[in-house]
Amino acid sequence: MAAIKGRFSAFLLLAFCALMPVHANQGPRYSDEEFGPVVRAYLGYLKNEQEVVDDRASRREVSTGYYRHNSNRIRALRQMAIKLARESHNDYLPELEAVSADEMSLLFGSNPPPAARLKPGEVLRNTFRFLGVVRVGETFYLFARLDPYEQAELTEKSSAVVRP
Repeated sequence: MAAIKGRFSAFLLLAFCALMPVHANQGPRYSDEEFGPVVRAYLGYLKNEQEVVDDRASRREVSTGYYRHNSNRIRALRQMAIKLARESHNDYLPELEAVSADEMSLLFGSNPPPAARLKPGEVLRNTFRFLGVVRVGETFYLFARLDPYEQAELTEKSSAVVRP
């Protein structure tokens, strides 16, 4: 019986250590005073999302691959949010999307743009602005969804170019 308890304890320790690298480097550190309430709320939202993924993993509701992928996505979103907030010195974040190369069709349908050809700042389909690549255990492509005013302005400009 003691041998079984010892093996089980060793298994739990090994499983815990295997999951720790996902949390070991959660990205750039920040203090609550560094950002305004909007950015802090978004970072809090990401923290809550990670807690949900952690909880589902602890109850064995998701696979290790799913856990790792979604934890990495959350880390990528956190890194980009902090980068944008620090660069702009503004308490505003666009709606952010992080997808792997295999998930590009989730944003762009059956004909996604080739990931290798994306350029930071490029606007795709008058809907998303490509922000860049974040590598956190895997590669994610980060996009900012354009707000309705930006979309309308781009649509207006593109239709003005088409007219003679």
